[in-house]
Amino acid sequence: MSAEVSTSNFTFKVVLLGEGKVGKTSILLRFVHDQFNKQHLSTIQASFLNKKINFETDDNRNCRVNLNIWDTAGQEMFHSLGPIYYRNSQGAILVYDISSADSFEKIKMWIKELKKVVGDEIVCVIVGNKIDLQKEGKTNYDPEPHIQYAKSVGALHFLTSAKLNEHIDDLFLEISKLMIKSHDEKQQANATLNRSNSMRRRLRVEESEPNVNINENAETSNSRCCGR
Repeated sequence: MSAEVSTSNFTFKVVLLGEGKVGKTSILLRFVHDQFNKQHLSTIQASFLNKKINFETDDNRNCRVNLNIWDTAGQEMFHSLGPIYYRNSQGAILVYDISSADSFEKIKMWIKELKKVVGDEIVCVIVGNKIDLQKEGKTNYDPEPHIQYAKSVGALHFLTSAKLNEHIDDLFLEISKLMIKSHDEKQQANATLNRSNSMRRRLRVEESEPNVNINENAETSNSRCCGR
């Protein structure tokens, strides 16, 4: 009989951030439903979709990941609501339009806000969307400065096209792998801390035991003396 292969199960919250009209909703719909709507779809405050994916990690572990994905509104009037949706997130996908320099500058603001509210442990991926525009000759785009910025803040950088369905699945697969890696590192760090605390407790007990023995010996000696 062949050995049964175990599967590791994870549930992660991922938030999509970026200015309006950069294609956040299109990326999400393409990934979850394999759909693309040519008409712009404005998100009001936030919407939520879920998708489960199965894959094998680089260390040959079978994983099943349940992704709870929050698509936030990009309009300025809703920016103050951002922390409500990305609090307790394990991952963030920050999307900009490759034909809009301003949409990339806003990514820097989102990064600072994420680090402030969630901390450095959140997995971030910066995504340049609408690469179909470059293929059609509608924009002249150099990704190198954006790639370097992503590296400087500890994020990955992806180029996608929701319209052409390019690199969408790869994007969510990669962020899932990174969130699993972050989860495992936290688990290992907690286990190491627990072992360290346990060793300290044992050392304190062992250090206190000789004093107890001395007192017991002294009491025994006194009782013998009095018994003579």
